[in-house]
Amino acid sequence: MSTSPAFAERRRYGEGRDALLDATVRVVADVGLRRLTYRAVAREAGVGHTLVAHHFGSLDALIEAALKRSMTLSVDSVTTRPGTGDLDALFAGLASLATTKDAGEAFQFEVILESRRRPELRPHVAMIYDAYIEAIHTELVIAGLSPDRDFTHLIYVAAEGLVFNQITHGDAQQTERSLAHLRALLDGARRSADRDESR
Repeated sequence: MSTSPAFAERRRYGEGRDALLDATVRVVADVGLRRLTYRAVAREAGVGHTLVAHHFGSLDALIEAALKRSMTLSVDSVTTRPGTGDLDALFAGLASLATTKDAGEAFQFEVILESRRRPELRPHVAMIYDAYIEAIHTELVIAGLSPDRDFTHLIYVAAEGLVFNQITHGDAQQTERSLAHLRALLDGARRSADRDESR
């Protein structure tokens, strides 16, 4: 069996593992979580299937590790200026992410949908929600909005819905226009909060 470029050259520790996780994300995005096998991941990565089993031990461990990697790469899309509370930067990279990293987003949605049928996946889904909501909440607090968790959840669900719409319909421009409205609503809420505080 020929190996893929990801494994053809000598890799530093962890790079080969990351390549397997990236292959897992692509397989699930393409054929769904129910058709995820060691062999499918190995075929995508261009390696023997025993290597996948050696690295992860079980499909659940593989899914969890792939989800953590996918989230690490996509949670950063919450803002282009982390820690600033800049509402103009909030979700500024989201439409681009949904275009260039659509496999990662589709992978996350596949895990979310499958968790309705497989309760053992629910902790993974909670991990997705918690990571995004915490990142958004932090930016909203820094921006001076003082949101409660329900407000933050609403903003997250709006952004998540836009990503889902884009990866299924492919309209990045519509996503950008909708995000501009979302930011304008947040800016209005911040100005209203500022007015209330100055009274």
